[in-house]
Amino acid sequence: MNKVICFLLTGAILCMVAMPLEKCIRDSSITLEPESVPDAIAPDKDKTVIYLEEREKEANAISGSERFGEEDIIYPSGTTLEERFRPPKGYQRVEKPVGSLQGYLRQYSMKPDKSPVLLYDGREKQNQNAHAAVFFMPMVEGDLQQCADSVIRMYGEYLWSVGAYDSIAFHLTSGFFMDYPSWRSGKRLSLNGNQVSWVRKAAYDDSRDNFIKYLRQVMVYAGTLSLDKECSPVDSSQMLAGDLFIHGGSPGHCVMVVDVAEDVGGSQCFLLAQGYMPAQEFHVLKNPLHEENPWYYVSEIQDSLVTPEYVFGKDSLKRWKEFCQ
Repeated sequence: MNKVICFLLTGAILCMVAMPLEKCIRDSSITLEPESVPDAIAPDKDKTVIYLEEREKEANAISGSERFGEEDIIYPSGTTLEERFRPPKGYQRVEKPVGSLQGYLRQYSMKPDKSPVLLYDGREKQNQNAHAAVFFMPMVEGDLQQCADSVIRMYGEYLWSVGAYDSIAFHLTSGFFMDYPSWRSGKRLSLNGNQVSWVRKAAYDDSRDNFIKYLRQVMVYAGTLSLDKECSPVDSSQMLAGDLFIHGGSPGHCVMVVDVAEDVGGSQCFLLAQGYMPAQEFHVLKNPLHEENPWYYVSEIQDSLVTPEYVFGKDSLKRWKEFCQ
C-alpha cells in the first residue's frame, strides 16, 4: 500500500505514513537470503483447536470471575473465536463441516480479553479503539504482515493445517505465480528489474520454518492488488467465513469475514478481522454502528460498509480462488 486513509465516524481523518510504491517495488531491496522466523507451533492436524506458542500461559492469566449474562455478546474468558463471541439473540452460527476454513477460524486461539494490538516491533498500535479481540497469530519479521498479508497468512496456515500443500500458492503483484511446492523443492526468487523467475538455490525442505519463510517472501511482493485479482465477486446472501471485503489498489485495504451467523429468516450477520499498517496483529473489528456488539449485519450495508478504519463499497465482497466451490 502506498498509503492508507483511515476513516473515523467522528469525521476526523487519520493519515497513515505514505509508502513509496506497492510492496513489490517498495521492498525490492529486501534480501532473498534465508532469514530468521518467529517461533510458532504448527497446527495439529488431529485437533480442531489451533495452539500457538504461549497460548496456554497467557490464557491462564484471564480471571474466571467475569459476569456473563444471556444478552452479552463477548465472553471474556473464551479462548477461541467461537468461545469469545456469542451470536446475537435470534441468530445461530452457519454450520460448516469439520475441517472447513470456517471451522478453522472459529477454533483459532485468541489472546486474553482486552489485549492491545501490537505492531511488528512490539509497540502498541496507536488506535486501540478499533478492535474487540486479538488473534493469537504470530507475525513474520519486519513491517510486512499488513492487511492483505494477514489474509495470505491465514489462508496459507489453513491449507497447511489440512495438508493441502499443493494448493498453497499466490500471485505476486508482478503477476508471477509463487507456489509453495516450488519453494519447498528448493527454488527461490530471482529478480531482474520487475521480472521475477525461479532459480534453484536450496535443497528440498518441507519444514515448518521454511514454510513461514515462504509466506514472508510472498508478503514482500504481494498485496491488495494481487490478492484482489485472485478473488471473484460474491453476493452478500452467499457470504462465508474466509470471504473478503477488499479494495485492491494504492491505497487499498481488505478485511476478512471470520464468522457468519443467521436467523430463522435467513438474514445474516458476520464478524470481521483485519491486519493493517504498520504491520500489526490480526484482530477482530468493532462495528462502529454499535461498538458493544461487534457483529455486522448484512441489512446494515447500504451504499457502503463502514469499519473503524476503512470504508468499503457495497460491492467489495469477494472470495479467494481456492474457496470458490
